[in-house]
Amino acid sequence: MTAVELVTAYGSGTLSPVEATEACLQAIDARDDELNAYCLVDAESALAQARESEQRWHSGHVQGLLDGVPISIKDIFLTRGWPTLRGSAAVSPDQPWEVDSPVAARLREDGMVFLGKTTTPELAWKATTDSPAFGITRNPVDPALTAGGSSGGSAAAVAAGMGPVSVGTDGGGSVRIPASFCGIVALKPTHGRIPLYPASPFGPLAHAGPMTRTVDDAALLMDILVLPDHRDPTALAPPRSTYRGEVNRDVAGLGVAYSKDLGFAQVDPEVAAVVDRAVHALAGAGLVVTEADPEIEDPIEAFELLWAAGAATLLNTMPGARKGIDPGLGKVWDTGLDATAVQFLQARAVAAELGIRMGAFHRTHNVLITPTMPIAAFEAGHNVPPGSDLTSWPQWTPFTYPFNMTQQPAISIPCGTTSAGLPVGLQIVGPRHSDDLVLAVARFAERVLAG
Repeated sequence: MTAVELVTAYGSGTLSPVEATEACLQAIDARDDELNAYCLVDAESALAQARESEQRWHSGHVQGLLDGVPISIKDIFLTRGWPTLRGSAAVSPDQPWEVDSPVAARLREDGMVFLGKTTTPELAWKATTDSPAFGITRNPVDPALTAGGSSGGSAAAVAAGMGPVSVGTDGGGSVRIPASFCGIVALKPTHGRIPLYPASPFGPLAHAGPMTRTVDDAALLMDILVLPDHRDPTALAPPRSTYRGEVNRDVAGLGVAYSKDLGFAQVDPEVAAVVDRAVHALAGAGLVVTEADPEIEDPIEAFELLWAAGAATLLNTMPGARKGIDPGLGKVWDTGLDATAVQFLQARAVAAELGIRMGAFHRTHNVLITPTMPIAAFEAGHNVPPGSDLTSWPQWTPFTYPFNMTQQPAISIPCGTTSAGLPVGLQIVGPRHSDDLVLAVARFAERVLAG
């Protein structure tokens, strides 16, 4: 069941938070040995929270929008009472864990039930989810394949029914990539829309976002996650309207651009055909679709330098991290250490120019539609598709990282499957601060494609 369905059932008395939590824990017991979506499950705590929620529902004093709805949290967010190891053996669990991140604090205040922490590659550094410390996370559609990353554990948990919703991080596509591979919904909102603490070493690339089965659930989670927190000085002011109130607004007649490749991406023909059919359906349902590229150059070199600088900044604070580190992350660390301040600022200038170009593009086109990924999920345990000549994960994620550099909101929704039954994602990108519009277009598309 979705989060919306659960809350409706709680209100009618046909289902309790305890029953929903027990069902999630049973699903984890049944599937997670194979999928490895969770690095921590706390059944005792979850059931205690569920019982407290059940009492609130019975008394008529509900605490929040999603009181009693089970949720998982990516093991990047500080969560009081649980270790946050960030996929790394270099982080010791034997220390006080007394602080909630803004994400965990808002979810706890809303009365949601915490199931556990989901897996991530070491320090969330890549677009697949495996690490020397926690092993390989697999795709529920086909466990031989990757779930994507770096929020792969969250995507696998939601797709497999091991909790209806989750929250992940996205510094280059990390909620949208696994959402596309696993067939779920994931939103990367405008930078600063969801407060973060501690400050991410990846700076303006870093976002948090909801990972759900439906756009309605994503909108509800956003209304919780965007509440202010003084610990993030870069956070935006709270929105003036609710996302749940805007998500179903009429967008028929809206002018949108469709770019098949952003002008530089290589897209698998079968994936391209699935997205083409979906966009054709949206045009037939009332969106005014124009094929148009934003005429940008691939910013991969600047992105990889910014990413490496962030990784090195974080790793330099972790004594002993070199021992047992993911070899790929070690190479990124070295790249970041070798970068100069001038090179970093030059890369930031590339991001700024990209943002200006996209801002101009959106003066003509309300939103941009692209494939989320140029490929379907590939064999698990590899950083790049086996048999390809690619050497780094951004090379196979060309539709996601540019919009971290521009800080724009972007959502991935399922739009069909390949002949092998593998999910394909459709990405909707809006101007900065248009998170409500992106959600509304996504909800419209979700209805059309479900029909």
